[in-house]
Amino acid sequence: MNGFSFWTVWLRNGRVWKKHILATLIGNLGQPLLFLLAMGYGLGRDMAPVAGLTYLQFIAPGLVASAVMYSAALETTYGSYTRLTVQKTYEAILMTPLGVADVVLGEIVWGASKGLLAGIIMLLALPLFGVVPSPWIVALLPMLFISGMFFSACGMIMTALAKNYDFFNYFTSLVITPLFLFSGIFFPVEGMSPPVRGVLELLPLTPIVSLARILSYGRFGEPILLKILGSLLATGCAVCLAGYLIRRRLIQ
Repeated sequence: MNGFSFWTVWLRNGRVWKKHILATLIGNLGQPLLFLLAMGYGLGRDMAPVAGLTYLQFIAPGLVASAVMYSAALETTYGSYTRLTVQKTYEAILMTPLGVADVVLGEIVWGASKGLLAGIIMLLALPLFGVVPSPWIVALLPMLFISGMFFSACGMIMTALAKNYDFFNYFTSLVITPLFLFSGIFFPVEGMSPPVRGVLELLPLTPIVSLARILSYGRFGEPILLKILGSLLATGCAVCLAGYLIRRRLIQ
């Protein structure tokens, strides 16, 4: 098989997803849109500007990044675990010329694609709330896809370790929710004390939120290369670990 044979897995998932597209979009986008409405449009009208932006403008890019995270991570936890254990889809795929690497990469790219779609929909919704991004927003799309790859890979790692669906409650409560709350979406990380700021800047969603804010408004007041390189390195490590753990679970 060629180096792009993982697209077979991507296409297979896409065909299945078309049957449930409305339900999954509502589920993945519901929370970010509600936070945008309640915190930004509602509470934000009574709050002072943050970093030269209205509170709605401040949180909007971060909520776009969070939509990518939620969509990608949920797809490769509950969705991938169902394909792995209940439907035995992976076992069926491995009876074809495709290998474990194709399965893992196909699942991760599929989760990242769904995450990117969720991010794009959120971006398209921002003008409805009075937030108009700059033309630099186009440059954000590749970073949202990389973020989707990272969180998809994290979801696959959890799937490889899970014994049942309840296991994902730990991932959601102890990883995804804290990242949502403490990655600079709702408050500026730069304003925290140095020790706290150092910890928060190490969170994998923090550089994506920062890049989303920079590119949404074309505010290039801080270096972005380190954020991009850090995200790429973290994504590469997560993908490799996911591949190793899924292979270990499938081939015993």
